[in-house]
Amino acid sequence: MKAAKVMGLDLAGVDIVRSDRGPLVLEVNSSPGLEGIETATKKNVADAIIRYIEKDILKGPNKISGKG
Repeated sequence: MKAAKVMGLDLAGVDIVRSDRGPLVLEVNSSPGLEGIETATKKNVADAIIRYIEKDILKGPNKISGKG
C-alpha cells in the first residue's frame, strides 16, 4: 500500500476507516499486530509473511526494499 511505501516500510499494518470521502488512513504501524486479522480471516498471516520473505531471499538481493 502507498502509505507503507511513503513511510519506507516493507511490512506495515495500515489502519483504515471508511468515510464519506472514501477510505482514510488512520495510522501506519511499523510493527503490526496480527491477532485481529488472523482472527477475522482464519488465516495464519504470520506464516504467509515468513513464506513470502523466504521466497524473496532466494531471488538474491532484497527485492522487497531494493537494498542489499
